[in-house]
Amino acid sequence: MNLKRIISGLIGLPIVILVFLSGNIHIIDIAVSITALISVYEYLHCFKVTKKAKPISWICYAACLIIAVLHFIPSDYLIYIIAVFIPLAILSLFLHIIITDLKITIIDIAVTLFGICYVVLFYTFIPMIYGLEKGEFYVWYTVIAAWGTDVFAYAIGRRMGKHKFSKISPNKSIEGCISGTVGAIVLSIIYTLILNKCFQFNINYLIILAISLILSLIGQIGDFSASSIKRYTGVKDFSNLIPGHGGMLDRFDSLIFIAPFAYFLLMLI
Repeated sequence: MNLKRIISGLIGLPIVILVFLSGNIHIIDIAVSITALISVYEYLHCFKVTKKAKPISWICYAACLIIAVLHFIPSDYLIYIIAVFIPLAILSLFLHIIITDLKITIIDIAVTLFGICYVVLFYTFIPMIYGLEKGEFYVWYTVIAAWGTDVFAYAIGRRMGKHKFSKISPNKSIEGCISGTVGAIVLSIIYTLILNKCFQFNINYLIILAISLILSLIGQIGDFSASSIKRYTGVKDFSNLIPGHGGMLDRFDSLIFIAPFAYFLLMLI
């Protein structure tokens, strides 16, 4: 067992818990905005340092700032702000191509736009889940699906994993992936039991089982998706910010992939 990974987890998890337990949606927005800012920097840097692309950083960073003021913006206007930002971003990116006389290419702006959608937009759904009615309770299903899957897949896959899953992430095994999903489902059922018994919720266990299964599988796809970016750019980790885990994006890759789907699925309960 990687000692650095365990120590980092023991330090990082309480910080996440404290942020979510703060009960202040604006603190959540700011914390997620900062996390997204670090993550998008790591994403952009891995393309720049390996010379795979020259993404336009400032547009991605500007998008991260929207998360920080997410709940200061009236919900009726939020969709319009996003609708305006996207075409403005595309306009700005193509202007870079024109102004630089093709020194910035279509690949560069494609990587930039993908970073906004994959990193920034996906992160945005975390405070959106928290902002739902009883969202302070429901957001933990997202965390459990992501990190519960990671913990069980890592712990059991290292010991019992014999069948490799994909060349994209050669350390992952079929046994680990199955164990991760089963572990996440069990943790979600236990959490639901606590909510129903201690907080007078009335959540259907079969619905939670189905939602947990879907979110766990999506989270693993998110993990492989992040790995595919690293394989393409030729980096092992997005950064070495978190000892034993890599970068911020390495740690949150499955969580942010789950968040948009969790937002809509959790409305069912």
